[in-house]
Amino acid sequence: MIHDIFMPALSSTMTEGKIVEWVKSPGEKIEKGETVVIVESDKADMDVESFNEGFLAAILVEAGDTAPVGQAIALVAETEAEIEEAKKQAASSPNGSTLTASVSSEPEPQSTTTQATTTTSTTTSSRGNGRIIASPRARKLAKELNVDLKSIPGSGPYGRIVALDIEQAAGKTTTTTKPALISPTAPQASTPQPKAPAAPPALISTPVSAVPGETVPLNTLQKAVVQNMMVSLQVPTFHVGYTITTDALDRLYQQIKSKGVTMTALLAKAVAVTIQKHPIVNASYVEGGIKYNSSINIAVAVAMNDGGLITPVLQNADKLDLYSLSRSWKDLVDRARAKQLQPEQYNTGTFTLSNLGMFGVDRFDAILPPGQGSILAVGAARPQVVANNEGMMGIQPQMSVNITCDHRIIYGTHAAAFLQDLAKLIETEPQSLTL
Repeated sequence: MIHDIFMPALSSTMTEGKIVEWVKSPGEKIEKGETVVIVESDKADMDVESFNEGFLAAILVEAGDTAPVGQAIALVAETEAEIEEAKKQAASSPNGSTLTASVSSEPEPQSTTTQATTTTSTTTSSRGNGRIIASPRARKLAKELNVDLKSIPGSGPYGRIVALDIEQAAGKTTTTTKPALISPTAPQASTPQPKAPAAPPALISTPVSAVPGETVPLNTLQKAVVQNMMVSLQVPTFHVGYTITTDALDRLYQQIKSKGVTMTALLAKAVAVTIQKHPIVNASYVEGGIKYNSSINIAVAVAMNDGGLITPVLQNADKLDLYSLSRSWKDLVDRARAKQLQPEQYNTGTFTLSNLGMFGVDRFDAILPPGQGSILAVGAARPQVVANNEGMMGIQPQMSVNITCDHRIIYGTHAAAFLQDLAKLIETEPQSLTL
């Protein structure tokens, strides 16, 4: 019997996937539950396993190529004798166009020629089924640095070996695979000329392979961003800005950063606590109504150096303490770097933070993500000459924030009240964030 391996739907928004790497070669034996191919969805690289035992008879979609969800990408023969028959079948349909799986809400009966044989891997380990599980980048880096994958414990999701493990094993630190985080960083010190950070984040730049005058096709992640932005254009939005003094927050950060607390966690916690008083900014529009989300999940925008944007989510940010929140953020960033975020780790946000302050940007407008009611844009904190209530002049660090809201459910007074309470918390009560 010959079975098909179909391009799986790895997320609710995925319409096509890209073959990153064929783990198995034509003619090679396949065990049930063993990873056969690694597919790039719109957000992450995922292992695709076989439901059947047999032999990989023919590859219909080569590594580097894309295919729509539901299209056959390979054929699996149950016995060696059927391999030639599968090859002939592949030759008659080289692109798998006649092997496309039908998509319907009802399960299709199994046939002798077509059967979906894939599932996304969510519980594999670095030694699953006797085979080392490693990300495509880790495998490539291991070859370049002559590192034996068998001797390395995986620190990625479910024990998967990621590029960072290879770098550490080789005693090297590379920055080519690290994304630029568009996430809140520590406000600048209150001096006339803020010092440049010792280790500035990687800038989003033109891909190294790009040539002036050349048209470069969008990758899968960039295509997903385009689709989301087009959806956002259909939503009526408005913007409200606010200036927040950050000296109290600066002092708190200096006190606790040695304990692993990040400024991202501090601001995410501050936003989440404020949202508790203003649930409308955490809500979203649904046809004919307002959906009040039961959880406060703060998504933080992260730009990837190889193109695209992803928003790792700090789930239940209002309920977690700062230290747990910071550990969660570090884990999410590591997974984002390895392109190993699970769907629930990037598509469950109810409110988004986006920060360009690390680039010295004073203020900007953020585009509302689909399915959310608000996004907060955070600018750089800069020393400003200000007057107090007694008319005395002084210098204080201040940052500008700008909230974008869905005007179908959120009005100007809602946004203004939220920002007012957020500023009060940051300026006068930041210590409460550690409780």
